Amino acid sequence: MSETLPPRTPPAPTPDPSTRAFWDAAREGRLLIGRNTRTGRFHYPPRPVCPFDDEGEVELVPAAGTGTIYTYSVMRAKTPYVIAYVELAEGPRIMTNIVDCDPAALRVGQPVRLAFVAAEDGQPIPVFTPA
Repeated sequence: MSETLPPRTPPAPTPDPSTRAFWDAAREGRLLIGRNTRTGRFHYPPRPVCPFDDEGEVELVPAAGTGTIYTYSVMRAKTPYVIAYVELAEGPRIMTNIVDCDPAALRVGQPVRLAFVAAEDGQPIPVFTPA
């Protein structure tokens, strides 16, 4: 039996100075990830210090907005939702929600694309939907 999940409004994030650029970019429909300027290695969540290397600077760059489902779980809450790790095309994995989907039709390795849903305060939150 297939079902499409009802829309869910996620809680509002609490931006701080280190995440302000990330949330500002989300308002513009962009997902930012961190990249080490010396090694070129990407990471998520974006942070001012590279988690892999002590050398180089971190710059925030827009992600392509595509990826594949690494793993997921259907949360049978009052308003059901799908929580997942998506492996971005650039390599990092992001904990996110899969929206506008039939949970019974999801599978690991499935291509997904970036979308945004509004949080309780209207802040766009990056999520993914089947491609």
